[in-house]
Amino acid sequence: MKVLVTGGAGFIGSAVIRHIINSTSDSVVNVDSLTYAGNLESLTEIDSNSRYIFEHVDICNRSELDRVFSVHKPDVVMHLAAESHVDRSIDGPAAFIETNIVGTYTLLESARFYWSSLAEDKKKLFRFHHISTDEVYGDLEGTDDLFTETTSYEPSSPYSASKASSDHLVRAWQRTYGFPTIVTNCSNNYGPYHFPEKLIPLMILNALDGKQLPVYGNGMQIRDWLYVEDHARALYKVVTEGEVGETYNIGGHNEKANIDVVKTICSLLEELVPNKPEGIAYYQDLITYVADRPGHDVRYAIDASKIERELGWKPEETFESGIRKTVKWYLENKQWWSRVLDGSYAGERLGVSNEGVK
Repeated sequence: MKVLVTGGAGFIGSAVIRHIINSTSDSVVNVDSLTYAGNLESLTEIDSNSRYIFEHVDICNRSELDRVFSVHKPDVVMHLAAESHVDRSIDGPAAFIETNIVGTYTLLESARFYWSSLAEDKKKLFRFHHISTDEVYGDLEGTDDLFTETTSYEPSSPYSASKASSDHLVRAWQRTYGFPTIVTNCSNNYGPYHFPEKLIPLMILNALDGKQLPVYGNGMQIRDWLYVEDHARALYKVVTEGEVGETYNIGGHNEKANIDVVKTICSLLEELVPNKPEGIAYYQDLITYVADRPGHDVRYAIDASKIERELGWKPEETFESGIRKTVKWYLENKQWWSRVLDGSYAGERLGVSNEGVK
């Protein structure tokens, strides 16, 4: 099978590509415009594989997308390309509207045009898998409530509103045109190659550098944490075995308050890196409470029983095992994150063309 992955140089997209290349016999076409969070160095271990090719293409560029579909003839699409940082969406929502809504629309139309030209046997097997977030559901009020696949949408931020819009577009294309789509909504991901602006890598790297660990509000915002490699397995399971027109929620069964996540990281660093920066007695002393984010949702939690029941997927990592793996990965891969922090990884973006490079 040939899989077209959009946003494959991003955090989750790169995990999906590494999984496909390392664990299956499928080939991958990675379509990515390489915005600030796109990092080809996250794919170093597989980028010389003959089953992998990279296309430096923006999903808002219809003519280039049409070329990619015509040249590579994928069997399925896994759409992960998105602007995804809530704080950035508050400061500058335009990019989120453009990529997440207009880009998804453009990709849907290019993919539908390609799909309509396929022979009937290929047409029946084709899938368009749209990867979304649990943030489209908004805020859970009760302490025992869970997001299900039928939970009403109530997005709170420009980011989640743009993703909600893209979800609706995908479902509309399935209903109106019979286009074979599947949607997944996932909880908060963490793990290797996570861009350092996100909570867990930010806390790890700040602590190692003796910097403050900024926690929004009282830190009691609850998220369901999903190890990214578990998510990659789930996404491949859905695109190969999921039912057209269905939605699958993917969660880690790991509800944790943000402050507890930060304290867990501090405890692991006490064990793994006891030699702290000068003047620091305990890593937890670096925790600093800052003004809360506007419209900050308090609790997200996923009911992932459908994907377990129907497709046989469940996470392999507990939060305890996954966060230990994550902290150790950052300790062992300074070259990757230091190049992100100093901006030198951006040279990867400047050195690619639109011709499709290995």
